[in-house]
Amino acid sequence: MPHQPDICIRRIYEDAQPDDGARVLVDRLWPRGVSKERAHLTLWLKDIAPTTALREWFAHDPAKWEGFCQRYTAELNANPQAVQQLADLARKGRITLLFGARDEAHNEAVVLAAYMAAHLAHRA
Repeated sequence: MPHQPDICIRRIYEDAQPDDGARVLVDRLWPRGVSKERAHLTLWLKDIAPTTALREWFAHDPAKWEGFCQRYTAELNANPQAVQQLADLARKGRITLLFGARDEAHNEAVVLAAYMAAHLAHRA
C-alpha cells in the first residue's frame, strides 16, 4: 500500500506548531519581518520556488492563477534536484510548506503541495 504523503501548508507569519514536522520555506525571497529564529526552519529551499520571471508575471493576480499553475508545474518538472530534495524530506514524515504571500489560496505552496503529493504517490 503506497504511503500517503503528509504535506501541510502554512503562512510563515503564523507561529510554528509542534506538529509541523519539517518546516520548509518555499519562497525565493526571505519574508519581511520574520527573524530566522521565529521561522523555525528545517530548510529554506529557494531552488524549488517559482523563478523571479514567473513570480513577477503572476504578481499574485488570481486571474492568472491557471497559467501560473501550468508554468510553475513546468518549472518543477525541469527541476528534478530540488523536487528530489523535498521528496526525500517528505518520505521521513510530515512537511509543512511555508510561504509569505497574503493570498492563502493562490500561491506557490498550494501548487507545490499538490505537485509533491502526486509525485510521491506516483513513485511509491
